[in-house]
Amino acid sequence: MAIVVLKLPDVKRKREARPKSCPYCAGETFQRWGQVNKPVKDVRVRNVKVYRYRCCHCKRTFRHYPEGNTQADQTERLRCFAIVLWTLGLSHRASSLILSGLEVWVSHMTIWRDVQEEAKKIKKRNHWKPVRILGLDGAYVLGWGEKQSVLVAVDLGTGEPIAIGYINEQDPQAVRRWLEPLIQRHGITVIVTDDLSSYKIVAEKLQLGHQICQFHVRRWVGKTLKELQETVPNEWLWVLDEIHQFLDLLPPEASKDLYALWKQLPGRRSRRNQTRSALEQLRALLLRLSQDWQNYCTFQSEPEIPWTNNSTERAIGRMKMRARTVRGYKSWMGMHAGLLLAGSSLI
Repeated sequence: MAIVVLKLPDVKRKREARPKSCPYCAGETFQRWGQVNKPVKDVRVRNVKVYRYRCCHCKRTFRHYPEGNTQADQTERLRCFAIVLWTLGLSHRASSLILSGLEVWVSHMTIWRDVQEEAKKIKKRNHWKPVRILGLDGAYVLGWGEKQSVLVAVDLGTGEPIAIGYINEQDPQAVRRWLEPLIQRHGITVIVTDDLSSYKIVAEKLQLGHQICQFHVRRWVGKTLKELQETVPNEWLWVLDEIHQFLDLLPPEASKDLYALWKQLPGRRSRRNQTRSALEQLRALLLRLSQDWQNYCTFQSEPEIPWTNNSTERAIGRMKMRARTVRGYKSWMGMHAGLLLAGSSLI
């Protein structure tokens, strides 16, 4: 039986140490200026002792809160617990109901604000984060009544999403405009994607290293070869075996060999408005593999580059699971916050 352990922030009832600096002038000398018992909302603590200090330099006063507390009524532990409940699939109202069972009464709108605030923190934390290898993939999420196309960017070093764009992954111009500032801000040098043509165009235009996910390649190539196995003339079946061998071994120089095989096959004979023959489909497959082969083997030159885009797929999977329980987002702001938070590993 699997057990999930949640590490929530600690909450102290009082501060043991005095403040080290003034929040206004960075002064280091203080006078204690009173204390107050502050009621808080938490699953264990009901009130905390807050000391007030007066800075001897700027003469201003400020409160010094115990660990896990702020000026808000909620403790950091309760706030984090409410966010985890929402991330696990509960609605804001259901999360509020769960907390009421623990004798903590928090409105569903407070939990909604907690979720939005946490998403802002994640976005701010990732804004200037160094990312060398970026995973990109598109997703379709229900929002304002219909499926909306979004593009998800994931740091493949940590598996955490760093940006989500409201754009269609099949539009290379839109993808390029969205990706350029991310490259400048994070220092991205390599992208890992599926075999969509728009990503190839963008990687070439922006002079990025490009690794095409081997899972996607082997899936569509394997399906194509299985169909051609039944239609290609027997004297050319050995070419299919050669392609299988190339995919199994992934030799870096296979691009030239694939092009040589393409030249051996008879040229196109059908007209443009006619269905292509099996040999013509095989020629098109060989040419495509030859042209894109280097992007299939980028991971061989740098061990840090993964050969699949599984980390991005896992993040998108978490987003889709949460999106189904939401029953559709109402605005882009809500969708962006929900997807960013659901895609992050909070537990």
